Amino acid sequence: MTRSLWIGTEHEKLGFNLSDNSRMSYDQIAQVLRKLQSRYGWNPIMEGEFIIGVQLDGQSVTLEPGGQFELSGAPVETIHQTCAEVNSHLYQVKTICEELGTGFLGLGFDPKWRIDDIPVMPKGRYALMKKYMPTVGTMGLDMMFRTCTVQVNLDFGSEKDMIEKFRVGLALQPIANALFASSPFKEGKPTGLLSGRGWVWTDVDKARSGGLPFVFEDNMSFERYVDYAENVPMYFVYRDGKYINALGQSWKAFMKGQLPALPGEYPTMDDWANHLTTIFPEVRLKKFLEMRGADGGPWRMICALSALWVGLIYEDQAQRESLALVSDWTAEEREYLRVEVPKYGMRTPFRGSTIQSIAKQVVAIAKGGLERRGHDEVGFLKQLEIIADTGLNQADHLLELYNTKWQRSVDPVYREMMY
Repeated sequence: MTRSLWIGTEHEKLGFNLSDNSRMSYDQIAQVLRKLQSRYGWNPIMEGEFIIGVQLDGQSVTLEPGGQFELSGAPVETIHQTCAEVNSHLYQVKTICEELGTGFLGLGFDPKWRIDDIPVMPKGRYALMKKYMPTVGTMGLDMMFRTCTVQVNLDFGSEKDMIEKFRVGLALQPIANALFASSPFKEGKPTGLLSGRGWVWTDVDKARSGGLPFVFEDNMSFERYVDYAENVPMYFVYRDGKYINALGQSWKAFMKGQLPALPGEYPTMDDWANHLTTIFPEVRLKKFLEMRGADGGPWRMICALSALWVGLIYEDQAQRESLALVSDWTAEEREYLRVEVPKYGMRTPFRGSTIQSIAKQVVAIAKGGLERRGHDEVGFLKQLEIIADTGLNQADHLLELYNTKWQRSVDPVYREMMY
């Protein structure tokens, strides 16, 4: 690659009270945000009278619908830099939380609480989404209020490069899910799944999520993705600090000035950028590619996700090897993996073997890519090498603890997986 390609890491975490493991309220979360502002110099992000995030030096902290606390990192050049950023953020929030009697949990799905137990954050778009989600899928509210992910945002150098990276990303998201699965519990019990978060995405809203089979067709292009995005039903239009309900309405009608929610008005580029944030495929295209297929987890796994994808597609030979690995997988096989891996993880049957054998190859390709990049980043893959070699991910270990040391209680997970 001839120019610098940026790395941006995002991770979500569940805030909870140390006294009873209940989820943090908005008022408690607002205290954390205000202390980040007063103590560490972050700038507030407001919606009306409510603080809904903070930002500093290209980084932002924002709130998901149930108060999941998300750090979106600044674009950086190496895994060391993105990991240092995560370290600094976790130090700051941990210091504040110790004073407030709260903590943050690194898991892919809330292990204990029902949706009705979880506070709703005061963001206008979430009120609209909460009404709409149950009309288009069975697990949209689970996604909104109970899931956490870690993702990495990566550059591309050209349209051709984007297509190659997009295809590798979509095909291998289930492998990332198997490696990073950490969400085997729901409402205090094992679910029979290893990635409850991954399973939720199988029925959120089929119009705006999934594996995007068209990306593998010969006519894939930037324009083809725009066509797809234009056909995704709208959620809202943001005007004068307010979210205007446009649920289920057509972007194409908006382009013609015929949006029922705003008749006679035409969209701006900000409207388009907002619309793109309401599309939730396994890999999402903006001015970069978002790899969205991994459960949230502990600090070392946040850094490992960035290392995995940088190793796979930020070095030419590794990208060719990754593309060759998945080039003959069919659309049916890719969809099979997307649906089955959340259940079986590394033990998912595939082509006469299991996903574990693919995971070993994937981690080896990433390791080679990082070695050739020359930034001494290979160490960040260590945990993934262990998972691939043993076939046991975080969810497997948590289930073992649940059935033995924890005496079939999920409460100890809050201390085990607290940042």
